[in-house]
Amino acid sequence: MVFGGTVYIITNFNNTTLYTGVTSDLQIRMYEHINHKHRRSFSKRYKLYKLVYFKSFSSIEEAIHEEKRIKAGSRAKKEALINKMNPLWEDLYQREVKYW
Repeated sequence: MVFGGTVYIITNFNNTTLYTGVTSDLQIRMYEHINHKHRRSFSKRYKLYKLVYFKSFSSIEEAIHEEKRIKAGSRAKKEALINKMNPLWEDLYQREVKYW
């Protein structure tokens, strides 16, 4: 069985901190971030809950490769990715993903 993957970027209310992650189920992973499933996580510490970017791939390996590429880039490059997909930095989880 082959599973796809999704790379995502989340931020806080003021868009000051960015976190890039990868998952095989974006709905579940966002639920975990929003509800602080992992009590000592980076996303809980910095109150990251707003999904501002995501891109899906046909395999988890492709998604992991893209996550590493994004993480290796500067904040400016991450902002450019976000601005291209989501120029208003809206919460895409509330707008799109939550209702898949």
